Amino acid sequence: MVETDGPDVCACERCPALVESRSRIVNGVGPDDAALLFVGEAPGAQEDEEGEPFVGRSGSVLDDALRDAGLARADVRITNCVRCRPPENRDPHADELDNCAEFLEAEIAHVDPDLIVTLGKVPGERLLDRSVAVTKEAGSVVDARLGGESRRVLICVHPAATLYDRSQRDGFEDAIAKAADLGGASADGGGQSRLGDY
Repeated sequence: MVETDGPDVCACERCPALVESRSRIVNGVGPDDAALLFVGEAPGAQEDEEGEPFVGRSGSVLDDALRDAGLARADVRITNCVRCRPPENRDPHADELDNCAEFLEAEIAHVDPDLIVTLGKVPGERLLDRSVAVTKEAGSVVDARLGGESRRVLICVHPAATLYDRSQRDGFEDAIAKAADLGGASADGGGQSRLGDY
């Protein structure tokens, strides 16, 4: 049984292991018409508890980088490839990603962002349908065909990576700053998107 309301999933039992491990479905948050859509992998324990993506330590890292780039969390939309917490915070399996794919595609179509930012390897590979060397490719903007539409996708390391490897921080912050610039925001308050420049 699946129930949706716009871009939100209200009920779903497609993945038995995730139904068992979740306490709730964690939908995307942020404006329905956001210029920037950030896509992570799956909810963790804190996200599952609070019902919102990226609210733990990695969420604080993301919030700080957005602020430094001239954006507030409320300015962007944040979602995940999979909306239910995997057991023990493991990576979502391929069939679980497949089961949730239509919901992510529908959310992308609904929001129609200027730029999609993939946070980590799993969303990068999922949306680009290829192997992604995240650290090497961080900050790269790629054209991708998603749901029949051409979309700009910016590859970014997962904010949690900066907690475990400080050398990742500069690349992460630079990628977020580039995303803010492409999405029409900058630290100096500029308001026009410059996607056409890339």
